[in-house]
Amino acid sequence: MSDKVAIYEAEDGRASLEVHLEQESVWLSQAQMVALFERDQSVVSRHIRNVFKEGELEETSNMQKMHIANSDKPVAFYNLDVIISVGYRVKSQRGTQFRRWATRVLRDHLVEGYTLNQERLQEQAENLLEMQKAVDLLSRTLERQQLVSDLGKDVLRVISDYAYALNLLDRYDHGTLKVEGTSGPAPFVLEYDEASTIIQSMKGEFDGLFGIEKDQGFKSALGTIYQTFGGEELYPTIEEKAANLLYFIVKNHAFSDGNKRIAAAIFIYFLSGNGILYRDDGSKRLADNALVALTLLIAESKPEEKDTIVKVIVNLINRKNG
Repeated sequence: MSDKVAIYEAEDGRASLEVHLEQESVWLSQAQMVALFERDQSVVSRHIRNVFKEGELEETSNMQKMHIANSDKPVAFYNLDVIISVGYRVKSQRGTQFRRWATRVLRDHLVEGYTLNQERLQEQAENLLEMQKAVDLLSRTLERQQLVSDLGKDVLRVISDYAYALNLLDRYDHGTLKVEGTSGPAPFVLEYDEASTIIQSMKGEFDGLFGIEKDQGFKSALGTIYQTFGGEELYPTIEEKAANLLYFIVKNHAFSDGNKRIAAAIFIYFLSGNGILYRDDGSKRLADNALVALTLLIAESKPEEKDTIVKVIVNLINRKNG
């Protein structure tokens, strides 16, 4: 869910919480605040509502819903400002203790993070420059040699796609990567039964435990991309839904075998159902080799890397022809 998790131990030893650090703040769920302040769930819930209702804080910038393990739907997390406000309202001594702890942890985290990010960005900038030079050289060589066979075209496309993906990652690192040029709302809704039929049709090609569901993770992935908050969809466009669907199916590990293959197949079916699988020139918006690479990348990624991967997938889908 976040860049880092810190463990908070209450001074009286009666509470131990996994606190998420993200966006220069700490984040707790409602259930964690119940444990921290030792108040009834209804009391904490009422005070959270009042913090927003009375205009003390804005809900949009102080609350975020995240998809976490062992949950069928996104869970609301609240930042330090909300936690402190609720602590004052319930008159909890632990609120003051937690604020002191969180301030110290955030200071250390920000200093450490800034140093590491500067070193990483410098290294990546140097690597990116060298890679872009190599890509340019290979592309020019292929074009000069008039390598126009199918193999040559495939090589050139792989090189171009790789350079484009590197550029996207560089833009993300420098805070300039945005989701742009999407196709709007998804008219096609992929239901669980229809998706299950697709998986059943694939079983003849694979042996063993392929496609056998272990839990509700697959159904959860399908439902999550249609989640709303305040009447607004969390993933409002076709591309955002598709990218998150691919991510959730891979990471939920809902099947005994075949999670990545199933994720890729459902992803393609979803794009096709919404009419954006192919570009105007007839080529796939996301080449097969790129889809394989992204699926493997998701499988090996850390939770805090989700936003990066999703944005890259969305931008790759929407890359212009050529």
